[in-house]
This record gives sequence, structure tokens and C-alpha cells, in this order.
Amino acid sequence: MSRATLQTRLDQGLAALGQTLAEDVRARLVDYVELLARWNAAYNLTAVRDPQDMVTRHLLDSLAIAPFVTGTTLADVGSGAGLPGLVLAIIAPERAVTLIDTNGKKSRFQREAVRSLRLDNVEVIHARVEQVEGTFDCVTARAFASLGDMLTWGGHLLAANGRWLAMKGRRPDDELTALPDGFRLEREHEVTVPGLDAERRLLVLARSDAP
Repeated sequence: MSRATLQTRLDQGLAALGQTLAEDVRARLVDYVELLARWNAAYNLTAVRDPQDMVTRHLLDSLAIAPFVTGTTLADVGSGAGLPGLVLAIIAPERAVTLIDTNGKKSRFQREAVRSLRLDNVEVIHARVEQVEGTFDCVTARAFASLGDMLTWGGHLLAANGRWLAMKGRRPDDELTALPDGFRLEREHEVTVPGLDAERRLLVLARSDAP
């Protein structure tokens, strides 16, 4: 797969999202996909094998929620191959991003991505989310667990006025009716990912006493 082909797909997706990124940022996003594809061949980090599909299913899927990210600190829970955390860190180097995952090989890949992509704003934590300390303005989670489990295990990470961005497919009505005490659904957005024919929904959760 040529780098130019990946760059073209990324640029077309950004245009469809109405987003503009500097040339060096776009190049770094392609660097990430190429690194992921190389590691994936040996370590099975993602079920997506084709680098072009990685641009759509990983880069553009992550970039689609970028307009909803707020604050100066972000924790990506169950980050896996660094999604969406690494992508969000690449496009916003001023934001401090913490990647959290229990899988050793995925944490090793995250560290290699941080090193090779020179991401000074990213910290990798290999641990269960329950064990992680600190609070963050924004918490992201992509296909990590049910909403109830996410918030039970990691709700302590959300700052008083923070926002939890849960990336889902179909609207999980049963999960929304079983949110843990202290949390509420603030709003939700239907998200369109260019080139992906699948339903995507972003649920924005907040503390019940947050303004």
C-alpha cells in the first residue's frame, strides 16, 4: 500500500468532515497507520488488516469526535492500539493525553508510537483503569465496555466539570437506563465517518451535579 494512497484517503476524509490539518500533522497520522500496520502483522493489535481500512476505521473514526473533545487533559480508557487517544494527541499537541490499557502488547505498541512519532504530550499507563489515579477534563472510550462498567471502573477519572465521550454504534438504550449514580447523559450526537457504512453515535456523559 503506497503512502500516497493512504494520504489521499485521509485528505478526502478530512474534507468530508470539514476539518483542516497542517501538512506535518497529516503526515504524522499516516506515519501512525504505517506503524500500526507493521506491528499488527506480528502482534494482532486490531482486526482491521488493510491500511486503507485503518485510515477509515481508525483515523477518520477518531477524528470524527475531535470537535467534541474539551479541556487540556484527556484520558483514553481501554485505548488498545491508541484509539482514539493517539490520534487526538497528534492533532492537538497542546493537550496532555494519557493512554490506559491492561494489554501488555498494546501498551508496548503505544510506547513505540509515542517514541517514533515524537509525541511529548502522551503518557502510557499499563494498568487496570480502577488503579489509575488523577482526574481529567475529558475521558474517551471506544468499544471498551458497557456504559455502566466504564463509569463504575473509571468514573473517578472524570473531573468535576469534565465530559466522558463514549463512542458507540447503535444507541444503547438498555445501558443508558442503567447509568451508575452520579452520572447523566448530557447529550448525544450521530457521527458520520466518511467511507464507513455503519452507525456511529457519540454519547457525552457528565457528573450529575456538573453545570
